[in-house]
Amino acid sequence: MKIRLLITQLIPGMIVAEDVRTLDHQLVLTKGTILNDNLITKLHMYSIYSIYVERKNSVLSDISTITDISMSYSERLKQTPEFKEFRKNYELGIDSFQDAINKVITKEEKIDVKALLQTSLTQITESVGNGSILNMLQNMREYDDSTYTHCLNVGLLSHIFATWMKFSAEDIETMTACGLLHDIGKLMIPHEIISKPGKLTDNEYKLIKTHPISGYQLLKESGVEDAIAYSALMHHERNDGTGYPMHLPGSRIHPFAKMISIVDVYDAMTAARVYRPAMCPFKVIEIFEEEGFDKYDVEYLLVFLTNVVNSYLQNSCLLSDGREATIIMINKDRLSRPVVQAGNDFINLMERTDLHIEKII
Repeated sequence: MKIRLLITQLIPGMIVAEDVRTLDHQLVLTKGTILNDNLITKLHMYSIYSIYVERKNSVLSDISTITDISMSYSERLKQTPEFKEFRKNYELGIDSFQDAINKVITKEEKIDVKALLQTSLTQITESVGNGSILNMLQNMREYDDSTYTHCLNVGLLSHIFATWMKFSAEDIETMTACGLLHDIGKLMIPHEIISKPGKLTDNEYKLIKTHPISGYQLLKESGVEDAIAYSALMHHERNDGTGYPMHLPGSRIHPFAKMISIVDVYDAMTAARVYRPAMCPFKVIEIFEEEGFDKYDVEYLLVFLTNVVNSYLQNSCLLSDGREATIIMINKDRLSRPVVQAGNDFINLMERTDLHIEKII
C-alpha cells in the first residue's frame, strides 16, 4: 500500500513507493529510497509537491500526532529591542496581509498593491537593515507552514534581493510585490487540502498544481503590473525547462519570476519542519551549488547567494565537529564553504571537506 504526501509532510525514514520524476521525466528518486533530510530538501529544487511513500512504514503513524517544534533561538538576539520590534511588526504584517488577501479572493475588494505593501511590509523593511532582516527571519523560524507566512517571507527576501541587484525604487517595490503575491493562487485552494495530514487524492493534487495559473488569472483580472502576474505564473518554471505549468526554457521566463523562484525555494528550504528546526543557510547554499546552476539563472543566483553569505561574515557558527567558530572570509568559488576561525585555528572549509557549518549561533 502507498500514500501520497505533500513534501512538507515527509519525515526522514519514510520509504519512496514510486519513482519520483520531474515533469520532463527526469529521475529524481527511485522506488525504495529511504528518505533523509537532504533528499527531502532537494525535492524543493525540482518543484515537486508530493510523492508516494509506503503506507506500511511505521514513520507514517506519527504524522497526525506530531506537534509543532521550534528552533533554538539565539537568546542574545531574542532579548534585544530590535528583535522584539521586528517580531511585533512581522506578526502585524501577516495579519494585515491575510485580511487583505482574503477580501481579494472573496471578491470583496480589488488588489491595491501599494496599500498592501504599506500595511504588510513597509514597517518591517524600514525598521531594520537588509542583513538584519535575514538574521531576524533565521532566528524566529518556528514551525509554521502557513502560506501567508511564506508569502510574507518571500516578499521580505525579494525586497532585499532587489536592493542587492541595485534596482530603482520603483522596481524594488514591484519586486517586493512579486514576492508577496507569488503564491496567491495557493491561497485560493481550501486550507483543508493544503494542510491535509493524510493522503491526497489525485484531484486534490491536481488542484494544488493549478495554483500558478489561478494566481495569474486573479492578478491579471485585478490589473496589476505584468511582472507581478508573471511571477505568480512562472515561479515554478526552471531554466532547463523542467518546471511547470508550461515547461518554459529560461529565455521565456520573466526576469522577476526567475528571481522569485530562487527566493521561493530558499525560504522553503530554510523553513523549520516538524522533525527539525530551520535548516542552516550554508547547507541550503550548498544544495543550490550542487543542483541549482542548471535550474536557475546563474547571474541572479550568484548575486543572491553571495549576498546571503556576506551577511553572515563575522557571525558565530557551530561546526559539525562541535566547535564554535567565527566566519571570517568568503570563498567565491564555493560560497557554502568559507574560512572560519575556531580559537587560534583558521580553517578553510574548502580544504576541510570533513567539516561543515552546522548552524549559525
